[in-house]
Amino acid sequence: MSTTTTLTPPTELSNAKVVEGSDGLLLEIDGQIVPNYDATVHPFQEGDVVTGRVVRIDNDEVLVDIGYKSEGVIPSGELSIRKSVDPSDEVSLGEEVDALVLTKEDQDGRLILSKKRARFEKAWRRIEAAADSGEPVEGAVIEVVKGGLIIDLGVRGFLPASLVDIRRVPNLDEYMGQTIECKVIELNRSRNNVVLSRRAVLEEQRKEDRERILDRLQPGQVVEGTISNIVDFGAFVDLDGIDGLIHISELSWSHVNHPSEILSIGDKVTVKVLDIDRQRQRISLGLKQTQEDPWQRVVDTYNVGDELEGTVTKVVTFGAFVEILDGVEGLVHISELAQHHVENPREIIQPGDPVRVKILEIDSERRRLSLSIKRVEGQVLPVRPITTPIDGEAGDLDNVPELGLSEDVFAGEDQVLPDDTDGTDSADFADGTDSADVADGTDSAGVADGADGASDGEPAEPEPEA
Repeated sequence: MSTTTTLTPPTELSNAKVVEGSDGLLLEIDGQIVPNYDATVHPFQEGDVVTGRVVRIDNDEVLVDIGYKSEGVIPSGELSIRKSVDPSDEVSLGEEVDALVLTKEDQDGRLILSKKRARFEKAWRRIEAAADSGEPVEGAVIEVVKGGLIIDLGVRGFLPASLVDIRRVPNLDEYMGQTIECKVIELNRSRNNVVLSRRAVLEEQRKEDRERILDRLQPGQVVEGTISNIVDFGAFVDLDGIDGLIHISELSWSHVNHPSEILSIGDKVTVKVLDIDRQRQRISLGLKQTQEDPWQRVVDTYNVGDELEGTVTKVVTFGAFVEILDGVEGLVHISELAQHHVENPREIIQPGDPVRVKILEIDSERRRLSLSIKRVEGQVLPVRPITTPIDGEAGDLDNVPELGLSEDVFAGEDQVLPDDTDGTDSADFADGTDSADVADGTDSAGVADGADGASDGEPAEPEPEA
C-alpha cells in the first residue's frame, strides 16, 4: 500500500525550521528560506504501491518518475500479465501508473517496479469482493489454452471450456479478444488461482429470459425457433432463450423412425405451442401442426368407391398397408386381396409393389381407411409361391382377428357399395396418418401384441379389438 508521507526537517540541519504554510517544502536556515528537497521524496518500502508518471519508453523497459531520487524502472515482463508485450502498447508517455516496489536498489542502484503486480493487488481485492457477493467480474480473453480460456482480470483467471457457454463450444478461438462477464467459482490466494464460469452468468440471464418468454407464450401460438438438439424421442427448439420439445410423434403426419431423418441442428423451424407447464418451465411443441394434414386431403379429395394408385408399405398376417398419399396409408384386408381364398398375403403382394386400390370406407373421426385390391376392375395380381411358410400366419378368415369391419366391406361383387358411411362400423385398422397406429397404437409390425408372421416369424394369436 502507499504510505503517508510525513515531512520533517533534515536532522543534520539542527537549526532548520519549516516555513509555516509551506507544507514542509520550504525551510528557514540562518534566516534564509531554502527549498526542502528531501520533502519531495516520498518515503516507501519494498512491497508498497506507488504512483508515478511515465517519462520514457524503451523496447525492454519503462522509466517512471515517482518523486524519488531516481526514476523507477519497470521491466517489460512486469508491465502486464500478458506474455511478450510491447511496452508502447501497455503505457504511453505522461501516463500516470501505479506500480509495486520490488527492489529499492538493485545491484546497479536502480529502483525496480512492477505495474502488473500493483494491478494484481488491486484486482485481487476486487475479485475477492466479487466472489463474496456473487457479482460477476469482467475481463478480456487473452489466451486460448488446453481446456479453456485465460481471462485478464488483472489476475490470470481460468475459464474452463465446459463453463464457457451453456452448450458445448466447438471452437474456443472465436472468443479471443472478447470482453466477457464471468462469476468467480474458485479462489486460492496462496496459488494465485482464480477459476471462472461464464455459464453461471448465462444461466442466470436465461432464467430471467425463460420467465419472460413463458409469460408471453400461450398454447395455440405459432412461433419460430432453431433446432438446438436432436435426441431419439424428438427435437429441442431454442425459442430465444428457452428450449421447447417437439416429440417424435409431433414431427410429421407420416411415420418418422428418427428425428434426424427430417431435421438437423441449426434448422429454422415454425412450430405450434401445444402445451406449457409453467411450474416445471417445459414447453411442448408441434411441427406437423404447421403443415398440411394429409388426412384432410383424403377427406376433401376422395370418396368411397374411388380408385387410385398406391404402394404397398407393409405386409401383415391379416392383409397389407398401402400408401395412397405421402403420410396416408390404408389397410387392404386379406379378404380384399384377391377373388380366391388367400392364406398368406405374401402370395399376392410384397412391400414396394405398386397396386391400384378401391376405397371401401373412410373413417374421418378415427382417421382410418379401408381399401380393396380385388374390387378394382381388370386388376388380377399373380399368385407367388411361398417357399418357407411363416408360423402364425392366418390360414382362413376364421383365424383373422375381428377388426370392426362393416358387412359392406365383405360384400360380394354383386352388392352395391353404400353411398356414404357414418363411420360407426368402420374397420378398426389403417390409421390414415401412420400404419404404426394400428391395433391400439402399436406398430403395424407388431399388430395385436406383436404378431407379424410375415416379418418376424413369431406366432401369436391377436386379440379382437373391443
